[in-house]
Amino acid sequence: MDWLRNWRRRRVLARERIDEALWRRAKKRLPFLAGLSPEEERRLREMTVIFLAEKEFTPVRGVALSDADRVEIAAQACLLVLELGLEAYDDWVGIVVHPSDFRVRRARTDEAGVVHEWDDELAGESWPGGPVVLSWEALGEAGSVAEGGANVVIHEFAHKLDMMDGEADGVPPLAGRAAREKWIETFDAEFARFREAVDAGRETLLDPYAAEDEAEFFAVASEAFFETPNALKREHPALYALLAGFYRQDPARRLAA
Repeated sequence: MDWLRNWRRRRVLARERIDEALWRRAKKRLPFLAGLSPEEERRLREMTVIFLAEKEFTPVRGVALSDADRVEIAAQACLLVLELGLEAYDDWVGIVVHPSDFRVRRARTDEAGVVHEWDDELAGESWPGGPVVLSWEALGEAGSVAEGGANVVIHEFAHKLDMMDGEADGVPPLAGRAAREKWIETFDAEFARFREAVDAGRETLLDPYAAEDEAEFFAVASEAFFETPNALKREHPALYALLAGFYRQDPARRLAA
């Protein structure tokens, strides 16, 4: 049914557009969009229009989600798939926005069969086939990764890409067995080195939260890949090369200045 989807998207582009002032605002608030060629920016803007038409935003608990908020969320989500295509997001629709961090009840059964329950306070969450949940308050941190902040949109949408072939495990869909084996070999070595640095109390470029598991390492590394690519390339060249191959982008080149 690709022809039908493409026909619908052409119709969306024929009748919808992003206000110029909103686009300029997004570029100003998201400095990591700099360096895109005119052709790349044109494609990103068109993908953002389609994303806004196809996804359903649901603000909850009194959030007033502005057009600017929607454009900025969509533009960041589309940046990740600029070369992969919006089809990577085809299996889900909803984006839920809370006013601030929210609590999620967790449960885990240990090896002895004991069930442990606890509350997690999160700025974002995503599930295979389900919605992306974001904190409106955390959206304001976009662009602050270099100063120790976080980018909740890039983080959660990286999880979505990781989940394209099942649960998030730090291994997104790759072209063939050899590529997957190469990814796992390099990624696991980088993850082990990072965990060792965190355990030793050494200062790290990536947020120590990335040591939680492979899925979080992939998502946090993706934040740095798009926001602080030159620093990531210097400190983790092998990891940067993996991400550049997967995303088919080279942000270090376009943000070299």
